[in-house]
Amino acid sequence: MDILYSHVAGIDVHKKQVTVTARTPDPRRPVARKEKTRTFRTFYADLLAMASWLVELGVTRVAMESTGPYWWPVYVALREAGGPDLTVDVVNAAHVKAVPGRKTDVKDSQWLARLLEVGLLRGSFLPPDDIREIRDLTRYQTKLTEERSREKQRLLKVLEAAGIKLEVVASDTFGVSGRSMLDALVAGERDPHVLAGLARGVLRNKTDDLRLALAGRFTTHHGQMIGFHLQRLDHLDQMIDQVKKKIGHAGVAGGSRRAAVAPMGLVAPFAAQIQLLSSIPGISDRVATVIISEIGVDMSRFPSATHLAAWAGLAPGNNESGGRRRRARHRKGNTHVQSILIEAALAASRTRTRLGARFHRLHRRFGGRANNTAGKKAAFAVAHTLIKVIWSVLASGQPYTDLGHDFYTRRVNPEHHTRRLIAQLEATSGKKIILADHDGEPPRPDDSYGRHDNEAAA
Repeated sequence: MDILYSHVAGIDVHKKQVTVTARTPDPRRPVARKEKTRTFRTFYADLLAMASWLVELGVTRVAMESTGPYWWPVYVALREAGGPDLTVDVVNAAHVKAVPGRKTDVKDSQWLARLLEVGLLRGSFLPPDDIREIRDLTRYQTKLTEERSREKQRLLKVLEAAGIKLEVVASDTFGVSGRSMLDALVAGERDPHVLAGLARGVLRNKTDDLRLALAGRFTTHHGQMIGFHLQRLDHLDQMIDQVKKKIGHAGVAGGSRRAAVAPMGLVAPFAAQIQLLSSIPGISDRVATVIISEIGVDMSRFPSATHLAAWAGLAPGNNESGGRRRRARHRKGNTHVQSILIEAALAASRTRTRLGARFHRLHRRFGGRANNTAGKKAAFAVAHTLIKVIWSVLASGQPYTDLGHDFYTRRVNPEHHTRRLIAQLEATSGKKIILADHDGEPPRPDDSYGRHDNEAAA
């Protein structure tokens, strides 16, 4: 194969050491290639020495696998020592496959360098630093929210063990009323009448049920455990608020009932893009912030909407051999984009929009309520549509224009649809169907059962 890059290097990254192989032209033999391999420790000073060594060799392109978090300091050191003249490609380990023959760190680095010099490696998408900061915070916010949900489940298990059925009566155990009752239980209150009197709002209408739900065998040990869980929940709420404040918001436009609020936080420079994405059904400001933190705002990195869908793992899998298509799972892709867009697809399904109509149309096609996986398949398909819409909105800079909830039905020819329904009814009943226009008022629905004629005869 032809050599596309003359001065290249491949790096096999591990936690404690990195193995580097540099391939450059041999000055004594123009046709041959000169190969040098060295091993460096992963202390940052050693990584800078590695990068300086590659610069001295005249290396202009470097490839390494994206192995967990270990590649990031190597990437930073290369960027610091090499500057813009040194191109660093972080490649997907699944694209490199296994090294032919025996597998060692040296052979891995050599294999990466050889693949890179002939142009068989493609670098992964790396967002700029400002986008990456937002990504770290949004992912951490998701982890904190998941941890808060798990902590609530642990608290509910303690209540179940104590015979307290507050979750059965109150729709939100951790609302204002539920929190007051939990705090009272921790403080030592055991009288169900007093505890039920702490209810607020519409929960007061369930006072009798609350007294039964709060009459358990709650002990001092249960109160201590509930206190630990409540402290943990308060700490998580505080952490989530701090992370949200650091992320910021895109601002609020002034209206007749609310004052304008200027954008703030890390997302302030991307307020215009967040407003564009918020015009898409099912996508809120929070969802738009997560999307921007994962894919950025520059869509030139993705040649088309289908490329972005494939990168995110929202494109259907392909497995064809010998002209026959087999079932194939979608690729892993970016799981953070997948989860947030599936959530947005479920939210869009509750709107009277083209996306909502598409969800229900696909839900019926996949089996409807009779099939438990129909909703998941339909949500995934709508998420695929959403990612393509997102690419178009960000690439064009124009807000989303909905095509209407009747997008799929208004294109149907009424005459053709009528003939198709008649053919289906005739095939089912075995009778000839003849359409006739009604003269005057149409007959009442109960005429078909003979009730109208019987009443007239009487």
